[in-house]
Parts: sequence; C-alpha cells; structure tokens
Amino acid sequence: MLRHHLKFAWRHFAKDGRFTLLNLLGLSIGMACAILIYSWIVSERSMDDFHVNNPRLYQVMSHIQLPDGIHTQEYTPGPLYTALAHDLPEIESTVAVMPESGWLTIDEKKVNTQAQYVSRDFFRLFSYRLLQGNKRNPFPEGTSVLLSDELARKLFRTTENVIGRTLQWGDDSIPYVVSGLFAKPPANSTAQFDLLLSAETYIEHDEALHNWYNSNPQTYILVKPGTQINTLNAKLTHFEQTKDPKAPLTLSLRRYADKYLYNTYDNGVPAGGRIAYVRLFTVIALFILLIACINFMNLSTARAARRGKELGVKKVAGASRRELIGQYLGESLLLTFAALVLAFGWVLLALPGFNTLTGKQLTIPMSPGFVFAMVALFLITGIVAGSYPALYLSGFKPVNVLKGRLPNSTGELFVRKGLVVFQFTLSVVFIVAVAVIYRQMELVRTMDLGYDKSHVVTFANVQTKIPGHWRGVGSPAFLNDIKNIPGVLGAGTVQGDLVEHTSGNTEHVSWQGQLPDQHLQFYGLDVDDDALPVLGIKMAAGRSFSPGYNDSTSVILNQTAVAAMGLKDPIGKIFTAYRDTFHIVGVVKDFHYKSLYEKIKPCFIRYHRGNENVYARLDAAGEADALAAIRKTFAKYRSGYPFDYNFIDKNYQTLYASEQRVALLSRCFATLAVIISCLGLLGLAAFTAQKRQKEIGIRKVVGASVRSVVLLLSGEFIRLVVLAGLIAFPVSWWAMSQWLDGFAYHIKLDAGYFLLGIGAALLLALLITGYQALKAAVTSPVDALRSE
Repeated sequence: MLRHHLKFAWRHFAKDGRFTLLNLLGLSIGMACAILIYSWIVSERSMDDFHVNNPRLYQVMSHIQLPDGIHTQEYTPGPLYTALAHDLPEIESTVAVMPESGWLTIDEKKVNTQAQYVSRDFFRLFSYRLLQGNKRNPFPEGTSVLLSDELARKLFRTTENVIGRTLQWGDDSIPYVVSGLFAKPPANSTAQFDLLLSAETYIEHDEALHNWYNSNPQTYILVKPGTQINTLNAKLTHFEQTKDPKAPLTLSLRRYADKYLYNTYDNGVPAGGRIAYVRLFTVIALFILLIACINFMNLSTARAARRGKELGVKKVAGASRRELIGQYLGESLLLTFAALVLAFGWVLLALPGFNTLTGKQLTIPMSPGFVFAMVALFLITGIVAGSYPALYLSGFKPVNVLKGRLPNSTGELFVRKGLVVFQFTLSVVFIVAVAVIYRQMELVRTMDLGYDKSHVVTFANVQTKIPGHWRGVGSPAFLNDIKNIPGVLGAGTVQGDLVEHTSGNTEHVSWQGQLPDQHLQFYGLDVDDDALPVLGIKMAAGRSFSPGYNDSTSVILNQTAVAAMGLKDPIGKIFTAYRDTFHIVGVVKDFHYKSLYEKIKPCFIRYHRGNENVYARLDAAGEADALAAIRKTFAKYRSGYPFDYNFIDKNYQTLYASEQRVALLSRCFATLAVIISCLGLLGLAAFTAQKRQKEIGIRKVVGASVRSVVLLLSGEFIRLVVLAGLIAFPVSWWAMSQWLDGFAYHIKLDAGYFLLGIGAALLLALLITGYQALKAAVTSPVDALRSE
C-alpha cells in the first residue's frame, strides 16, 4: 500500500511540475528562514549559559530616585561586595568586577588589551577555565596578573613557562608578575577579556571607593542553595542606608543569566532589552512559515480539479475518508521533507551572508536539540500545510466529482480568500515595518547632534607623567605639533567618547539658588581648551575655556542643566560637584553625548588637560596626508605604541549596530515573506482562471474584450489586497509605535508609510493576477469550451 501511495504521489508531483516547484520553493524558503532565525535565537539565548552556578548567580543593581524617575545602573559602591558577604548569611560569596582597557608592554612590544579588575573569588562564581594558577588565590601579590592563553601566545608565542614572567601595565612603572593562565572566554560570554588584575588592590589604593557615595565596581553574588530571592531582595533594598543613612542608592538583584537579554530598566523596573528582538524574530519566523503553509494550501486546492476524478474512482472503489486524508497528508509530508532538504541547501548558501548581518559565527549545530527541532519543524509544517487540502479533497462526493462538479460552498471560498487576506496583511505589515525602520535609521544617521562629527579623528591619549616633565601623546607639546600639520584644523582632548561614555555622573551637586528639595543627576565631561571648538559645540551664553584664563575652577553647563536648575542668569554663579567648587563661566547649546534612546540630560563640563582621548579635526581635502603626518608625530612621542584611530562618525554608527542589523534582517525577511505571499496569490489566480475557463470562453464568444476579462479576474484579488491593507493599517501602526517609543528622538508616523505598504502590495497583486488573467483572456474560446 505504501508503494502504491508513493507511486501516486510521484505521478501527481510530476504531472503538475510547475505547481510542485512553486510548493517546493515556498515551503523551502519559509523553512530556511525558520532555520536561520532558530539558529540565531539559540545563539542569543545561549549567552552565559556555560556558568555552572547560573541558577544561584545574581548581579546587584543600584537605583536612585531623581525628578524624572528612578535611574538604574550596574555600578555599585566600592565597599559593597565585602559588606554583603559579611552581613547577609544568604550570600555564599561575592565578587567585584571593574572592566578596563589599556596597554601591556613586554620587551618593547605593546598590545592593547581588554582587562578586568576582579576580586579573589572570581573563579569560584564564574566558570571561566583556569589553566594554570591557584583558583582560590589567583592574585598572590597585589601586582599579580592572569593572562588568557590567547594573549600569552601573542606576547610570548607560547603558553609554557609563562608563570613568573613580568610585564608592564599602562604607564605604571611597577612590574606586574604573571600568576596564572585562563582560557579565552567563549564566544557566548558577555564578558570578553584577556587580562585579570586584583580588584582588592585597585580599591585599596583608590580612596574614592572607600565610601558609599562613589560607584565603580559591578557586584556579583552567589546565593546559598534554597535562598528565597524575594526575601533577600527585601533585605538588600536599603542595605546601603544601614552603612550610611545618607547613602543615595537602593539595591536589587538581577539574575546573571538575564544580563544579556534583559538589560533595560524603566523607572527602576526591568523593561526588556535584547529579548525584544528575540521575540520579534521568533514571531517573524512563525509568520513566514505560516505564510509558506498557506501558500501550500492554496496551491494544493488550486489543483483539486485535476484530482477530482481520481478521488471519485477511489471512493467508489471503497476508499474511506480516513485513508484519503492519510494519503494526502503523506503527500504533504513527502513534499515537506523534500522542501526541508532544499531548505538546508538555502541555509548553507545564505549562512555566510547571514553571519555578516548578525555579527555572529553561526553554524548548523547537529546537536540532539537541533535534530529534535528540525523533526518538529518537518512534522508541524507538513501537517499544517497538508491538513486543509486533505480535509478539503477527501470531502468531495464521488458522484459530483465524477460528473466534473466540484464543491463551491461559501465556507470554502471564505477560507481560501481569508488565507490570502491573512498573507497579504502580514506582507503589508512587513513592508511598513521596513519603511519605518529605514527612516528611523536615516534620522539616527543624519540628525543634528549639536556637534559636528564629520572629519574628526580620535585616538587614545598615551602619555608619560614624570615629576616636572610631562611628555607624550595628549601633552601640550604633542598637541601643538599636530596643530601645525597641514590639513589639521584643530586638536584637543576629551575624557569620554561623545557616544556612550562621559567622564562620569553624580547626584552630589549643588548650586547657588538651589531649592531645598531640588535634586538632579548630572553627567560630567572633562575637556581642554580646544576640545569644544574642535567638536563644533556652540556657546549659548558666556565663554568657552581659554588659555587666557585660569579655568581650573571654571565650569560650563548645557542648556538642559540650566533649565533644570531654574537659573535665569547662570554666569558667575557657584556650582559644586565632586566636593569641588566651580564658577559657571558659560552655557553650551545642547548636544547629544549619549544615544538617541535617551533625552539630553543635565551636563557640566570641567576644564582638564591630558584627557583619555585626542580629537583632531581634519580638512577633507588633505585628510589622508594629515593622518599620515599624525601617525609619524604619534610615533615620535610614543615609540612602539600602535596608532589605533577611528572617526567619531563611525563610532557613532556603531552605537546603533544592533538596530542596523535588525533593519537589514527585517528587509531580507520581509522580502522573502512578500515573495512567498506572491507565490500563494499566483496559485489562487491560477485556480480561479482554471475554474472559470468555460465562463471566460463564453464571455469571449459573446463579445467580451481581453481588457474586460482581465479586470473581471483581477478585481476580486485587488479587493482582497485592499482588505488586507485596511486590516494591516492598525496592526502596523501599533507595532511601529511601540518600537519607536524606545527612542527619545524618533520620526513621526504618518499615512505615507501605510500607503506605501498597501501600494506595494497592490502593485505586486496587479502584476501577478494581471499576468494570469491576461493569459486566460487570450486563450482561444474554442480551446476553453473543449476543455472537457
């Protein structure tokens, strides 16, 4: 019997080769999209899942109440990690972590390194592999360091006999001694580092971290088995106030496993993060697969007329409906299996480009979980795609089908047309989403940020400070030299990158005229004399920093700060921050120093020379020559250090790398969804043309023109697409409003985006149905009437 069914299936597929190919294409493309998205989702959800202690591992988050709501950050006071371990019996162990970057020097060889200052229990909490060294005491001395095996090979060309070797960290004249080696963190680790140093030593020598007001370390805890997290959270909330009643922060716990996907807070409450994109692409995968299944249903039912007599004969011969349903579902599963094989071919072809889009190195993982997912994909797709055609075909009455009369119930027409409306509703939503995301990314790219980011090169300040002598990159002598380079229009230094990082933030500020209940959080930015002019930041009042003044006690505010402080005439007023007293000498026009997800916050700018980053504005005409000259000058002042530079407009774009990837992926998947929908419409158009071929022949015999026949056949589908557009309008409006609300500055939704989506869908529908209708209209009426 199985052989009999397989033979019939093969004959059916071969007889209707064009429709079989359309079915294969639609299903395989849909399944390929699902496999790619599934691989990406698995990769996203596997971040940090290698830590054995994940079920008991938490991060301490700090919150502060400000006038515009509760602000949440990862940074905590220096004494916190030791106090928690000592005072709360539910906590088994704690770790302080401070990410850092800097230069390692060994035998005149210099390597820019991502480092972390960590406390001694680091390897007890986290499952990074320690290859050599003492897990319980990784830093025997304050100047001990641990290297990754990858960094050891880069520095020493081996991982053998590395323990005890000395190297220099930054410009610290004290030699650091290698006390251990660890395996490079895996790709699914959120923390990527090559060097570990002692956090205890760092905190011991930084007096600012000895109190409960300054925050720097990230604090992680390992709770004891059976701990009630809600109870521990309640104890933790006001823990700081038990140490200092005036401490400003409240605390809470976040599962370490949630660090990557649930990294956004709104008014102190977790509000998602990257998990939103995981959910978005899960829905996209399901919808694309569903569109492919609908496409299969429509194409299968479109060929029902060809199988009517076969069905009638089988029923007369005694075949039950259950047997027929089994046969048609078997054919569906057989075709789905072929589509799955073809889908793997599409995946292998698309994987390199998909990895480029996502920034990952995905492969097809032949793991038990992946095999199970593929079997589930095959069975679910095959059954869903084949269920309606099987029920539809097996329900025909043998007398009617043998006489050539196929059922034409209102319910059947409603289902078929409803499926097309559903397909094109999703297609219109996808088209609108792509248009809105593209325009928002254009806004991000072209928005006036309050400073001029074009043709400004930036590189790290690498300097040596010796008593009585300051020489190095970022020093006045270096800056003067590069200012004299032809093509360099100006140069200055900034403590931050004007993208995400400032010089710090603080709530401990006060000013002349402050009201008793007036509290604000300020971001700080340290710059030298030339930084503001180089960046094109405009003054709104007062003056900028200048060599003609002693600006060591001067401060400049942004317009948002002045408005929030309620100052009418701020120039000359006293301003206190970090326990230092300043005089306000100027106000700059607002500029963006954080991402467009956040509104501009109050900012104060202090005068400071020799900041961490050098900025130089170049003449566009002589940019290449100027860069070459800067490279030579850099080498003159800091021989041996590589000249790593970037342009701030590129740094700015990297801030939105995730959004750019989402935009590209959305565009690709939307295109594929529309293509599959068009295949479904092509099948339905062919079905209608086939079903009405006698009617068309009669109309032509009585004088109907080709144009009238085309309009007759196309009009029905155009109405379906218009209905789909009307349904898609509120759906896409809601979805894109939700997405845009994540940006503090975003485009305005208007009818143009929705008209574009409906217009594109209508144009495609006209081309597809018009082609089928024209093909039917030009057929000889004699051939149509003889079709029986």
